[in-house]
Parts: sequence; C-alpha cells; structure tokens
Amino acid sequence: MRIKLAQKLHAALERRFPEKRLFLRSDTETRFIRLHPSTQLVAWAGATLTVGWTITATAIVLMDSIGAGNFRAQAQRDQMIYEERLNALSQERDLRASEAAAAQERFSAALETISNMQSELLASEERSREMETGLGVVQGALRRTMLERETAREAAERLELALAEGGSLPGGADAQAIENTLDILSGALADTAEERDSLAEDAELAFEQANELQLELRLMTERNDEIFRKLEEAMTVSVEPLGDMFRAAGMDPDSMLKQVRKGYSGIGGGALTPIQFSTMGGHAGHGAHDAERANALLDRMDEINLYRIAAEKAPFGNPVNASYRFTSGFGQRWGRLHAGADFAAPIGTPVVATADGVVTEAGWASGYGRLIKIQHEFGIETRYAHLNKIRVKVGQRVSRGDRIGDMGNSGRSTGPHLHYEVRVGGTPVNPMTYIRAGKDVF
Repeated sequence: MRIKLAQKLHAALERRFPEKRLFLRSDTETRFIRLHPSTQLVAWAGATLTVGWTITATAIVLMDSIGAGNFRAQAQRDQMIYEERLNALSQERDLRASEAAAAQERFSAALETISNMQSELLASEERSREMETGLGVVQGALRRTMLERETAREAAERLELALAEGGSLPGGADAQAIENTLDILSGALADTAEERDSLAEDAELAFEQANELQLELRLMTERNDEIFRKLEEAMTVSVEPLGDMFRAAGMDPDSMLKQVRKGYSGIGGGALTPIQFSTMGGHAGHGAHDAERANALLDRMDEINLYRIAAEKAPFGNPVNASYRFTSGFGQRWGRLHAGADFAAPIGTPVVATADGVVTEAGWASGYGRLIKIQHEFGIETRYAHLNKIRVKVGQRVSRGDRIGDMGNSGRSTGPHLHYEVRVGGTPVNPMTYIRAGKDVF
C-alpha cells in the first residue's frame, strides 16, 4: 500500500516537475547534474518561501513607516491643539485677573463712597437732633411766655376795670408802667413765635435732607450688595480651580495653604487688614453685615494669594515649552519601572524649571547623563536628565519657567530627549499628574 502511494506521488511529481539534467561543460570534460522531481520541489518551495517572506517584510516595513508618519502627524496636531488650549486658558486667566482687579477697584471706590455717605448721614442726624433739642427749648420758653402773657393780660383787665370804676390802682401802681410791660411782653411773644416758625422750617428741611440721604444710602447699599455679589462670584470662580488643581495632583489644599501661611506670616503696611464699619447712627446691623462680607472677600483674596505661592512652589509647569513629541510615560517598561516621562525634541531645545526651588545637583550621573536635580517645597524633587548643556549651579535658586539647561542625548539614551521625573519624599510619581492638573490653570 505504501509502495503504491509512493509510486503515485512520484508519478505526480514527474508530471509537475519532470526530471531535468543540467550540463556543465569545460575545455577538457563535460559533466551533468541530474535534477530529480523532489529536488525541484524543494527548490521551488524554498524560492516561494523566500519571495513570500520578502513581500511580507516589505509590507510590514511600509505599514510601520506609514503608521509612524501618521502617529507623528497626530502627535503634532495634538501638540498644536494643546498649545492653543494653553494660550486660550492663559488669556482667560489674564481676563479673570483683570476683571478681579477692576472689581477690587470698584469695591474700594464703593466702600469709600459708602463711608462718605455714612459720615454725611451721621452729621445730618446730629444736626437734626440739635434742631429738635433747640425746638423743644424754644417751645418750652414759648409756653412759659404765653402763660406769663395770659397772667399779665388778666391783671391788665382787672386794672382797667378798677380804673373804669373810678378806683385807684392797687399798691399805687402806675398804669403807664403796666402798659409798657404789656408792650414788652407782646414784642417778646412776637419774636418768640417768629423764632419758633424759623426753627420749625429748619427742622422740616433737616428731615427732608435726612430722608434724601437715607434714600441715597439705600440705593448705595443695593449697588454695594451687587458689587459684593459679583466679587463673591469672581472669587469662587478663581479659587475653586486652584483647589481642584491641588486635589488632582493628590495634594491636600488645606495642608498646603497652612504650610504656606506659616512661612509667609509677616505683616506690613500693605497687609490685608480686616475692614471695620462705623456702628453709630443706628446702622450697626447693616454695617456689621457689610464688614463680614468684605472681610470674607479679603480672606478669599488672601487664599488666592496663598494658592499662587503654593502653585509656584509645586511642579505644575511643563519642562518643555517648545514643540515636542511625548515618547514614553511613567510606568513599567521592559520589566522595570520607568520613573518619569520622556519629551523628544531637537538637541538644544530649552528645558525650564517646573516650579520654584533650589538646585541640589548639576552634573554627570551615570545612566542619566547630564542631570539637574531641583528641591522644591512640600518634599518634592524634580529631575531633568540626558541634557546637552547645564545652565545652573548647585545652590542656585530658580523660579518656574527659568531656563536651566538644553535638551540632549547624554547617558543611556537612544535619541535626543528629556527624561523628566517628579519625586515626593524620594518616591517617584507620575509627573503628568502635575502637568495635567496645572494645564487648566497655568
């Protein structure tokens, strides 16, 4: 059975690959090589595999080249979108800052106007009280004078009656003297009545002025409430993204602010001191409410200032402000931890500090190549490796955005790029957490 199967297979090969002879001739002899069907089959299969492998490898290389080109184009488009987003956010931040500054100026002007209005109102009320007191005194004197006039009139009538009856004046009184006294009293009464009318007019005018001032004060209070409301909304819009930025980076905002406040506790002439309103004139409740709202706004402004200081000391910035390609992230790579993020760009691309700090190392460090280490607040350290040039020295203080070196290819590196690390308490963390947290604020 096997022999028959072998014979059939051989016959099939003979039909497809008939036996051939290859003659090799020289000057002295002629030789030939017999090509059996099996030999031809092996040669044909080998040639087919070689051609197929060549075609497949070429297709893979072309697809990889096309894919890499698409990836680079996509990375460039993402970079452009990211930069446009950063520019838009920066413009929006500047707009918010200018709005906050303008609102603060309006708030200060409103406070000054309210203070002047309060002073005028208090002065008007004081004048009104003085007029009321003077009017009361005049009315008392007028009542006494009128009583005395009535008494004198009754006495005069009795005297006239006695004279008409032909009697004598009691006690030898002189009728002319009594008439003179009556004239004096009548003149005094007329002057008193005139003065009373004048004081009444002054009091009425004072009341009208007081009512006008109260109306102006009420309108000013309404405008003041509107200003307070807008300022409170602006403060909320400004403070909440800052707190979200710290929380997104895994940091406790309250602890950060407490630590910054402890380091910036000095007070000078420009400190944000609490506002106090006068409580005279029966406006203690409203003035205390305005003072409470104003001091709350000052506290939020102080909180924004503390956030700004904390943000400058934490690495929320991007180490490369120029165009770059993000080539490798934080995490396991080839069985070991890649403790940072890689940013690829041409040699000489500026590398900047991502936060305020002090340079603790600047030199060659084995696989890192040229390395810069910067110590920041809150136990945070940043590292910048594979540099082509170092532009800072150990002990030098740097600020966020300062150029500290140039991108290069030193150390264990396969091409020009920056290896950027963030370490908290000596433990490496994902630096993109900080960069992504700060991209919507800075």
